[in-house]
Amino acid sequence: MSKTSLTDVKGEITRDENAAAAGTTPMPASLANLSEEELGALGKRALRKVDIAVMPAITVMYILNYLDRQNISAAKLAGIEADVRLTPTEYQMCISFLFVGYILFQIPSNMIVGKISRPSLYINVAMALWGLISACTAAVHNFTGLIICRVVLGVVEAAFFPGALYLLSTFYSKRQMASRTAALYCGSQIGNAFGGLFAILLLKLDGVHGITGWRWLFIIEGALTVGVAIVLAFLMPDSPSRAKILKGAERDYILWTLAKEQKVKVDDEPEISSVQALMMALTDPKTYLLMGVLYSTYIAAAVVSFFPSVVATLGYSRNITYVLTAPPYLLTCIVMMINGWHSDKKQERYLHIVIPLLVAVAANVIAVSTLNTGARYLAMMLMPTSLYSSAIVTLSWITGSITQPAIKRAVAIAVINASCNTPNAWTPYLYKAPPRYLVAFIVNLAAAGLGVGFATATRIYLRKKNAELDRGDVSARGAPTQDQIDAGFRYVL
Repeated sequence: MSKTSLTDVKGEITRDENAAAAGTTPMPASLANLSEEELGALGKRALRKVDIAVMPAITVMYILNYLDRQNISAAKLAGIEADVRLTPTEYQMCISFLFVGYILFQIPSNMIVGKISRPSLYINVAMALWGLISACTAAVHNFTGLIICRVVLGVVEAAFFPGALYLLSTFYSKRQMASRTAALYCGSQIGNAFGGLFAILLLKLDGVHGITGWRWLFIIEGALTVGVAIVLAFLMPDSPSRAKILKGAERDYILWTLAKEQKVKVDDEPEISSVQALMMALTDPKTYLLMGVLYSTYIAAAVVSFFPSVVATLGYSRNITYVLTAPPYLLTCIVMMINGWHSDKKQERYLHIVIPLLVAVAANVIAVSTLNTGARYLAMMLMPTSLYSSAIVTLSWITGSITQPAIKRAVAIAVINASCNTPNAWTPYLYKAPPRYLVAFIVNLAAAGLGVGFATATRIYLRKKNAELDRGDVSARGAPTQDQIDAGFRYVL
């Protein structure tokens, strides 16, 4: 079978994709008579429309998700501990206990997402609920009320991130996921960067109508989230087949490119139960290898939960501390987009994960070694930049390596993400004894090194699986479907 090249569409329509699929995935009638140039132009236009319909909405959701989750850090600097009479241990519990509900409810939530026909509506309802809960946090007056709000907030927010990753995987091929995951993650970094600056403005309301500044912070950010959720519920598409922005041939093109990769019709996948999907995910070795990479990364990345407090050790005023938290996250956005784009362009994952993790090792060495203000701020610039640049490529490696059916992929994403968020439940207890935070930074250093080890093991394993596919050996658990194999499926290394 000869290979036919199509016009490159930002590197995302490749000879391998078209040649692999030519024998097994019929081209829709609406595309069959188009020339290579016309098909390439159509693909570029269709992908741009999908980006417009999906990425801004989901990025805004992640910004608000992070603002509502992390505003307790800004509230700490604004006096919530004194007003609610929290001990340092109780404050740490309020941070970590959010992740109890967040971790426990991700898997059942994504079981639902993988089965329902309106996943975007489901996520937007959850968004409105977490905004309401965040606003209600302003009414707490003691530790019990605050920790209840935080636990319930975690339960509701559990729907967002694994659900968003699954939703992206229904619109984009594995060759396109690293750059889109980077764009999604920019939402969290923008939330981190401007959350402190936004807090400065809101805290100026301190005393208005007899309400303290940190309470205004929760009220306004929560109300904003609810309002945006209502708007997005009417705008976000649920799947390519239901995206109103796509015209007939554009919709056919997106569905066809997904079918070429997944080797199933998007609306005609084998029906399996959620329990079967869970068992398939839990018996796939790739689940645990990729979980190890992301788990190690998230241990070190938990520093962002205490970032305002860590930056405060530089000795500046409250407002200057808020301002100084922004540049590291803005740098993170830039480097994440570059790393994700380059990973997709080169179709390479391992080095795009390992090199940032090695930078994270160096950053934590600096943090452990000195109290010099300039050196420590450099380390703080590098920490989120390196760790999140690595994480977004790991997440795209996960969505591209966990094979069909879609419900299995949805459950596997939730299993991995839920497990990898458990460090958020225990790492807050490491951030003691400022300004050095010696134990925390040593643990972060070791975790980044461990992530390099897991990434290396994953690459070796996937390279072995590709060699087995070359020989026609598909007996292992977690192997691609026969249709995927017939189409030339190989794991991206």
